[in-house]
Amino acid sequence: MTRTITAQPLTAKAFAPFGEVIDTAGEPDRIINQGLCGRYHDRATLTAEDGHPGLSLFDAKPRALPYLLDMVERHPLGSQAFIPMNFASFLITVAPDTDAGPGRPLAFLTAPGQAINLFANTWHGVLTPLAAPGLFAVIDRIGKGANLEEHWFDTPYRVIAPDG
Repeated sequence: MTRTITAQPLTAKAFAPFGEVIDTAGEPDRIINQGLCGRYHDRATLTAEDGHPGLSLFDAKPRALPYLLDMVERHPLGSQAFIPMNFASFLITVAPDTDAGPGRPLAFLTAPGQAINLFANTWHGVLTPLAAPGLFAVIDRIGKGANLEEHWFDTPYRVIAPDG
């Protein structure tokens, strides 16, 4: 048996309890390179307790909707930003923290050109591209110590597209 979650479009307001949407919304903060480039400055709050922010490349296999969410994880010592290196949508699953572990998950679909930064200690699903290539730049904490906690759901969730 599974429970169903309908993925919703990613918006800064809906995602605010879990992290930040990284995009080019609004006007650039400054114009650089002889007026030919808009800089959208300092768009993510990066944290790395007892370590340093590192940039890695992840090459994830594409998934499809409906998607079975059976596990979430969190990183207590630092934030984690997922920045797609293509112009395709990807799935984000997050869950609020409760005294008993992760609560009921939420699912979001990015628009092309959106990236996310998950706050430290936020329950989230694994990197879930919906198209190939699943290449992402990931900025997260590099350092010693336990920075991964996993939770497996007794009953998985089935994530569906907004149109069912």
